[in-house]
Amino acid sequence: MNMRTQFRHSGRDISYLDVVGPGPSQPQTLLLLHAFPLAAEMWQPQLESVPAGWRFIAPDLRGFGSSSPGDPAAPPSVGDYEEDVVALLDHLALDSVVLGGLSMGGYGAFAVLRRAPHRVRGLVLADTRAEADGEVARASRDGMLETLAIGGAAAVFERMRPGLLGVTTRASRPAVVERVRQLALAQTDVGIRRGIQRLKTRPDSTALLSRLTCPAIVIVGEEDEITGVDDARRMHRQIAGADLAIISRAGHLSNLEHPEEFTAALARFLATRFAP
Repeated sequence: MNMRTQFRHSGRDISYLDVVGPGPSQPQTLLLLHAFPLAAEMWQPQLESVPAGWRFIAPDLRGFGSSSPGDPAAPPSVGDYEEDVVALLDHLALDSVVLGGLSMGGYGAFAVLRRAPHRVRGLVLADTRAEADGEVARASRDGMLETLAIGGAAAVFERMRPGLLGVTTRASRPAVVERVRQLALAQTDVGIRRGIQRLKTRPDSTALLSRLTCPAIVIVGEEDEITGVDDARRMHRQIAGADLAIISRAGHLSNLEHPEEFTAALARFLATRFAP
């Protein structure tokens, strides 16, 4: 069962889900960062299958779920996510963790690697990319901001639906489509707007890949139309010794669209690279 917890940091609430698997009293920890425009609950399939000897933690990133959006006068930056992750690790007295992120969560993971690499002992990069937004992508973010201003979270989800979910999911998994829709509609306009601004202005992280020395895995849905298989293979080539898993019949939210295969790939990585 999930344990929903929150704490105060710099006048803000940081909320997270925390599940401990069976086994040792001092488990290893995997911290999972969610995609845009969702929240920690997107990791529910993985939180229900925590392997023995592990603890899975999934925070709501700033402005999403039950985590506060922060100072409205402060320019939003992807570095905000690093600040909150480090605050959470400090709060839980965790020196370092295996850090995972899907899509926007991957950008948050790169922010932690950039500023606090000593807190990362392993890396899971799912359906994400290292490059910053180019001109076309930034223009698309501006269009998303206009969509948000006109129609709110529901309009943002409808605009994103073809990219968020693979063709197989959209055609044959209505329950998954509805679950993602409900998660997206639960988010506030403020959180979504500032999230878009963080995505648009994030720095390029490509140079971090070749410097990685910790175990890493790149995971991607074979039907991902946002950060596709080519993006994943490119990252995989640049990370020495990294694993690669391509999730069949899944799109951008591969952990939700084909959770059994995603969770199995994650469990294999943890078992082989972090054996007690």
